[in-house]
Amino acid sequence: MGILTFLSDFGTTDHYVAAVKAKILTINPAQTIVDISHHIEPYNIAHGYHVINAIYRDFPQGTVHLIGVDTHGTSSGKYQVARHHGHYFVCADNGLLSLLTDNEPEQLIDLPEQPDTSSPARDIMVPAAVALAQGATMAELGELATGMVQLLNRQLRLNDHSIIGHVVHVDHYGNLITDITRDSVDAIGHGRRFSIHFNREVVNKISTRYNQTNEGDCVALFNRQNVLTIGINKGHASELLGMYFDSPVEIRFARDPA
Repeated sequence: MGILTFLSDFGTTDHYVAAVKAKILTINPAQTIVDISHHIEPYNIAHGYHVINAIYRDFPQGTVHLIGVDTHGTSSGKYQVARHHGHYFVCADNGLLSLLTDNEPEQLIDLPEQPDTSSPARDIMVPAAVALAQGATMAELGELATGMVQLLNRQLRLNDHSIIGHVVHVDHYGNLITDITRDSVDAIGHGRRFSIHFNREVVNKISTRYNQTNEGDCVALFNRQNVLTIGINKGHASELLGMYFDSPVEIRFARDPA
């Protein structure tokens, strides 16, 4: 029996999460359920994508990920299952799967249409997710999809002496997670001196821990996903810097190699 993870924008003050879990356990009382988060900002596909993309690889291949984010926001009216890097994702056809798979899932199916329901996560997505966790094949669950709603990840702007990226997420501590990867810095920088510019601040080094600066000072580091993160030691960087989703961040490299 496989693992089933659950990510949603349902919050924890109402009964919505419990209703989904009740349906899961009604189908299979022995099902293992791992909560990833239920505090995705309502309808925020970018937030949901960031969180699931940051964690799904840490689970064993074959894990089924139930994504209850913006479940009523599908313009196509479809609910889909995608296989990607050996994992299964059950989600509304709202663009999140296209971000997660770069529009190239290994396999994609449309779940059968169902009568109108106030809880598609519970009534449409859960039966498919539990069936997959119990060993069903995707072909048993629906028809091969002809496409999905597509959204585009913002691309880095690269040249010989700079990288311009953006904040893609603000975490619980106010840290600014960007789309600038360690690989892009290595590829452009070639070991050159650099400075990181954001708002009116400049940082000239990459740290390995937040406390490698004085309390209240800005710090830049690569997180576990190897993307550039900007924080303030013991401070909320987003609020203190006035930076939020899509705020620009630039790395400038010295033109000389020294």
